[in-house]
Amino acid sequence: MSALLLHLAGPGQAPFPDLATALKVAANALDELPGAEVEIVVQGPAVTQLLASAQDAARVAELTGAGNVAISACANSLRSAAVGAASLAGGVRVVPAAIAHLARRQGDGAAYVRI
Repeated sequence: MSALLLHLAGPGQAPFPDLATALKVAANALDELPGAEVEIVVQGPAVTQLLASAQDAARVAELTGAGNVAISACANSLRSAAVGAASLAGGVRVVPAAIAHLARRQGDGAAYVRI
C-alpha cells in the first residue's frame, strides 16, 4: 500500500472520534506501514480542531512538518464553521470538498478508513 486516507468526519466530540484520535491512528499506521503516505481528511464540525490555537496544533505541525502525514481540511466545512484558512495550524492544507477529494484519492488507489 502506498497511500492511506483517514477520514475524520463528524462533531469531533465524545462519543465520536476527535483529532487527537486521528493523530494517534496516523502514528500507528506509520509504524506498521513504513513508507506509506498517510493523509487525514477532516470534514464537518471537527475542522475547528485544526485551528492554530487548538489543543493539538503542535502535534499537527510536528507530523506535517516531518513529511510523514498530510492533513487536509474541507473548505465547505470550514465555511460552515466560519473558520478562515489563515487560522489553521501550520501544515494543514485545504481541499475544496472533502467528499470529492476522498473519491479522487481512492480512484488513484489510496486505501480508505473512516475514523
